[in-house]
Amino acid sequence: MQPAQEQAAQGAGANLDPREIAQFEALADKWWDAEGPFRMLHRIGPPRLAYVRDAATRHLGLDATARRPYAALSCLDVGCGGGLIAEPLARLGGTVTAIDPAAKNIEAARLHAENSGLAIDYQAVTAEMLADAGRTFDLVTCLEVVEHVPDPPAFVATLARLVRPGGLLVMSTLNRTPKSYVLAIVGAEYVLGWLPRGTHDWTRFVTPDELQAHCAKAGLGSFASEGIVYDILHDRWQRSADTGVNYMACAVKAVNAAGES
Repeated sequence: MQPAQEQAAQGAGANLDPREIAQFEALADKWWDAEGPFRMLHRIGPPRLAYVRDAATRHLGLDATARRPYAALSCLDVGCGGGLIAEPLARLGGTVTAIDPAAKNIEAARLHAENSGLAIDYQAVTAEMLADAGRTFDLVTCLEVVEHVPDPPAFVATLARLVRPGGLLVMSTLNRTPKSYVLAIVGAEYVLGWLPRGTHDWTRFVTPDELQAHCAKAGLGSFASEGIVYDILHDRWQRSADTGVNYMACAVKAVNAAGES
C-alpha cells in the first residue's frame, strides 16, 4: 500500500482510534502465533466460529451439515487483523473480503492466506470507505472490534450499510459490567497475561442492550446474543447463556416487499 493510501485508510473522519490501530499493528507479525499475544483469540476461536456458523445457517437458510455451507455467500470480515476469522470463512466456501485499517495487519494476513492456498480479498481500508463505495455482503462479521472504536452507534450504522437486504451481521464484543472489569481487564491483562496490557478500555465496552439499540437504530432487527465463557476446569472457552463478559450477537437486515432494506 502506498503512503497516501495508508493515510487515507487511517485519515480524518474515520471512526477509529489511532492509538488502538498502532497497538495492533505493532504486533502484526504475531497474529498466527497460537502461544503469542493473540493466544486468547486462537483459544476462543472455536466457539466464536461455531456461533457464526449457526447464526448464518439459521438466518440465511444454509445447510448446516454441508462441508462448505458458505459456498453461495459473499462474506466480509471487518477489522480482520491477521485473518483469524477470514480464513475459516474462506475454508467454509465463502467468497471473502477482509478489511483492516492497519496496513501491516493486511500484509501479514495476505501472506498467510497465500501460503495456505486461500483466495481472500484483503484490503487496508476502513468500513466507512467500503460502505461509501456501495459494497454490500450476505454475511458481515465484526469480532472484537466494536469495543475499540470511539463511536459505537455510528460504527454499527456503517456495518449495517455493508449488509445486503436480507443479509446477516455477526459481532462479538465485551459487556460493560463489574465482572468484565475484573476478568477481562484485571485478570486477562494484568494477572494472567492473556492479553497485552492496555488492550482494552473498560469504558468502551458495550452492553447487549446498547448493542441491540444501535442495531435497531441502524435498521437491523431479529437481534440475538449469546455468551462465551472460560471453563477453568477444562481450560477451554465455550458458549453459554452468560453474557456478563464476552458475548456474540447477530442481527438481520430486513427486506421489504420491493426487495429493498
